[in-house]
Formats: sequence, C-alpha cells, structure tokens
Amino acid sequence: MAKVVTFGEIMLRLAPNGYYRFFQDDQLQATFGGGEANVAVSLANYGMESVYVTKLPEHAIGQAAVNSLRYFGVDTSKIARGGDRVGIYFLEKGASQRGSVCIYDRAHSAIQEASASDFNWDEIFEGADWFHFTGITPALGANLVEVCKEACVAAKAKGVKISCDLNYRGKLWTRAEAREAMTELCKYVDVCISNEEDAKDVFGIEAENTDIYGGKLNKEGYKSVAKQLADKFGFEKVAITLRSSISASDNDWAAMLYDGENYCFSKEYHLRIVDRVGGGDSFGGGLIYALLSGKDTQSAIEFAVAASALKHSIEGDFNRIGVNEVEKLAGGDGSGRVQR
Repeated sequence: MAKVVTFGEIMLRLAPNGYYRFFQDDQLQATFGGGEANVAVSLANYGMESVYVTKLPEHAIGQAAVNSLRYFGVDTSKIARGGDRVGIYFLEKGASQRGSVCIYDRAHSAIQEASASDFNWDEIFEGADWFHFTGITPALGANLVEVCKEACVAAKAKGVKISCDLNYRGKLWTRAEAREAMTELCKYVDVCISNEEDAKDVFGIEAENTDIYGGKLNKEGYKSVAKQLADKFGFEKVAITLRSSISASDNDWAAMLYDGENYCFSKEYHLRIVDRVGGGDSFGGGLIYALLSGKDTQSAIEFAVAASALKHSIEGDFNRIGVNEVEKLAGGDGSGRVQR
C-alpha cells in the first residue's frame, strides 16, 4: 500500500443551508476542509496510507478538525499542535447565474504562523512514496514558502515523488509573489496540476482561443500550455483540468494529462453541481491514486476526472467516494440509476 503525505491548512467551513445567501436564515453549517486535507481524505477512501500534516491549536475546535480527518482513516499523528486559532472560510454556494462566494478569515491561524521547527520532515517522509502540496500553502506567508521548500528538499532526498496543484488564490497573494515563490518550489515538482486560469496567473502561460467565462475552451491550446510548463520546470507529467462554466449550476468537465510524449484527453462530463468546492482536490487525489496504482496515462486521467465529477455531487469539501464508484463511472456507467 502506497504512503502519501500531504501538507497544508485545514479550515473550518461555515456555510448557509442549501443555496441560501449569507444570513438569509440564522444558521450556518459547520464542517472542515482545505486543499491538501481534501486530497488526504480521497486517498484514504481509496485504501492508501494517507498522512496529513498541518498545525492546529490544542483546543476543542482544533481537535474537531483532527477528528474530521480521523473519521476517514487519515493518519493525523504528524500534525503539530499549538497556536491560537483555526482558519475559517465562509461559503455561499451559487446557483444558476449567481456565482459562489468565498470569504476568508484565516489571518493568524496556527498554520499561518508555523515555523520550520514545527515539522521533522525526515521523520514525516520515512517510508513515504509521494508528497503533495498546493499553491495555497506557500501563499499564507513567506515562512510557509520556506517550510514548503524544506519539505520538498527532504522529500527529494528520500526519493519521494512530489505533486503540486498550482491553485492560485488572488485573495492571498499577488501574481508577482506567486510567480517568485512557485518558480522556486516547482523546481522540485514531478507532477504539476493546473487549470485554465492558474498557469496564466502564476506563470503567464495561457491557451489561445479560450473563453473560460463564455463556456468555450480550445482543448488543442492546452497541449502548448502543458508542454511549456514541462519544458520550463522539467515536470514528468502535467495535468490540466478543463472546466466549461455554463453557469454556477452546470459545468462541462474534462482534463488532459501530458506525460512528455502523449497528450491524453479524458471524456467530458456534463455536471449538475451540488457543491463544487473541493472539485480540483478530488481530481488531484484521483490522479495521485491512479499513478501510484500503475495506471497508464489515459486510464489515469479518466480515473481522476471521474472521481472529480462524482465529488461535484457531494456536499462539503471531502469526496466521500470509493474506488469502485469511480471505476464504474470511468467505465461508462453515468446513468445515475438507483442501485438496488
């Protein structure tokens, strides 16, 4: 069984019921989620040894975050404890032509104020096969850029494969800051995950003849994007998700995986969205599982896209899906018929 380590921030998610607007009623649903935590849950659900690393306070809310991961079988033993608060994000889910809204309240969270001394990476990576982080983590501050770099150096020293989802967040840092930090960190990355916006926002690389807001994507243009990324950093593989946003409720969803020789496009799914938060993370988890399981390039991208398509039907950040359900959809059964 492969061992995967992920590192990042898990946050308290507060969201109105259903598709209500903020404080349309007086209740907010409290759950947990965060990019790398979401990937860790997916991998645990697929039967892999999944280790999640972060820093959380020792109080009841911090422990609740830990418990939310333990429920799925994620190894939380390497989580550093300390600090005063858990980061929060408020989510108002969009519908039809009204887009979703995400408001962060994560300043001075335990992980944002973490230091290199909080993590023993040599110990954390003992026996590990894979390390995953996203561009959200170094965006939390210069200290986290350094912690991510130390993690990457330690992972490389132990022969651990590294994947990174660029995940640019304009509310956390500028494009110039992202480019400087990610240019350094991507030197260590083997598998890069991006989407139709991130490659442009972080590295200025974009596909031609694409309108992400008008629902028009030129798939051929992404071959050039993937090759430019691979040539710039020496990535072994580049995965690019392709989302055509028809509305907040309806998207077309596919992806491409470039392995240095082949450009493999997945089948395209039409999604009626229940909750799209964590959709990219579920893709990353599916891709890591598929590659560690020895799937070829085409099969790997089909598995990852099917896993993510299913996540869009599930409330909350976490993808509560098993391998058999993903394989069923990837194999062509997307009828949604009742299983009796």
